[in-house]
Amino acid sequence: MKKFLNIMVPSMVGSVLTIVAFMLLGLNDRPEVVTGSNENLAPAHRAVYTVKEDGELVPLDFTGVSKDVMNSVVHITSTREVSGGLPFSFDRRHPLEEFFGEEFFRHFYGKPENNQPQRPAPKKFEQKGTGSGVIISPKGYIVTNNHVVDQATEVEVTLHNNQVYKAKVVGTDPATDIAVLQIKADDLPAIPIGDPENVEVGEWVLAIGNPFNLDATVTAGIVSAKGRNINIIDDQSAIEAFIQTDAAINPGNSGGALVNLNGELIGINTAIASPTGSYAGYGFAIPVSIVNKVVGDIMQYGMVQRGYLGILIRDINGDLVEAEKLKVAEGVYVDSLMETSAAGDAGLKEGDVIISINGVEVKQTADLLEQVGIHRPGDEVKIVVDRNGRDMKFDVVLANRKGTNEILASNELEVLDQLGATFKDLSRAEAEKLGIEGGVKIESLASGILKSQTQLKPGFIITAINNQEVNSVEELEKILEKTEGGVLMEGTYEDYPGKLYVAFGLDK
Repeated sequence: MKKFLNIMVPSMVGSVLTIVAFMLLGLNDRPEVVTGSNENLAPAHRAVYTVKEDGELVPLDFTGVSKDVMNSVVHITSTREVSGGLPFSFDRRHPLEEFFGEEFFRHFYGKPENNQPQRPAPKKFEQKGTGSGVIISPKGYIVTNNHVVDQATEVEVTLHNNQVYKAKVVGTDPATDIAVLQIKADDLPAIPIGDPENVEVGEWVLAIGNPFNLDATVTAGIVSAKGRNINIIDDQSAIEAFIQTDAAINPGNSGGALVNLNGELIGINTAIASPTGSYAGYGFAIPVSIVNKVVGDIMQYGMVQRGYLGILIRDINGDLVEAEKLKVAEGVYVDSLMETSAAGDAGLKEGDVIISINGVEVKQTADLLEQVGIHRPGDEVKIVVDRNGRDMKFDVVLANRKGTNEILASNELEVLDQLGATFKDLSRAEAEKLGIEGGVKIESLASGILKSQTQLKPGFIITAINNQEVNSVEELEKILEKTEGGVLMEGTYEDYPGKLYVAFGLDK
């Protein structure tokens, strides 16, 4: 009994003291609830607060921004024609006759023998893909990713109000993965454009698009990093300086908007890094600085006007610092100068380390590519380099791909540039191994006619064009310069038996 009292007495005393304390603090008071017939008794909206640069506390509320921006984001459906059979046909009558006509083949090859084996025509079917886009002009102009509409035979745009339009592809730039579309509509809700210089790591952003075919989906996150190069764009002139975000981006978000809390466009959602193909915390968007430049060029010139320094560059790491005895640990190393080099003409040398351009600090190649990528041929850029521990300044006038400072018209591209490939003369040993006189090998394919109109792969060996023998890159260029309209390319692969015939159109 005594033991029981020893336990109970302290407990009762503690309870009494607690009650007294609550009464003194007034925490047990229950305010009267006064209601009126028109009073809204819904609980108050709760918000997290963030701090502006001036120190003002503002609620972190995404509802207003989401409503405004969703009207400027569209759903894109693209249709591609896909062949289900062999990519090429050994049959000289099909399917190329459909492109050129029967008389073309009779003229060059004569009529096939009756006993010539015929292969069935490859089956063709339509393949549909979906993505997103952003209205950038009230007059119907829309920006999206190039890979959303690449090789599409038909593009359809659905607005947020469910109106559907057929879209025209105004222009594309595979090097930045940007495409511009137009629909026949007016007074569209164009999205406001943000200031690229104000985008900061850590700021809140929203990603708006159509993942997994789900219309008008909004996700929130922050800017995780800037200037990311993830080597995802397959193009010789690729420019990657992505904004990285942890806002959820999934297949179907491509071409959608990345906006700040003012509802301003700061990027076009493009890619994800994921082991599964779905969101894993890493999304990437093309910064609005590059979007503005590419869209402006396409609208004004019909093609992107890209400025070149004429240098080969490398990121700096510990090994390079040690091997080259560099005095800085950040920047872009000038590995070599091209034969025609705007940077070389201005005074840059091999071994220089570029540390800033136009006052913007350069820590890696993505920083340099972004700053050069927003300029055109003929623009002057101010470059600071570290040369053996000494800062040196240079004014460089950017050149075009031909090495001049002029703006190019779309019809001024060399014919081999239009094909979008790099070529190499077939060596004598390679020709003897294949049992042919000679040819031209396709080393790589980027944006251009061959990639968009054919299913060719690197390694294809061209032996003839329109029944004219081709033994060198020079011969290939001369033949094509005199050719317009339908082109029949004959060739083979090293590990493929027989000849292959590829057709494409060349419009000068």
